[in-house]
Amino acid sequence: MPLDAASCHTGVVDGYVVEGHVPAEAIARLLAERPAAIGLAVPGMPPESPGMGGDESTWRTLPVFLIEADGSLSPFDF
Repeated sequence: MPLDAASCHTGVVDGYVVEGHVPAEAIARLLAERPAAIGLAVPGMPPESPGMGGDESTWRTLPVFLIEADGSLSPFDF
């Protein structure tokens, strides 16, 4: 896990790493598109992320990143 992507929770969903409070919609897109990547991350513990507060309108503003196969991070729109 790249240090820039680190968060409080790590999970694995169908072979992809999910780091932090990643919105379900982002995970659904990841699984539908199945990119050649390690997974998704929402670094840190944003106070308005799923499970921390807010709602779907604030979750869509979160910085969700695709963890590329080489460990680099790319913005991931969902």
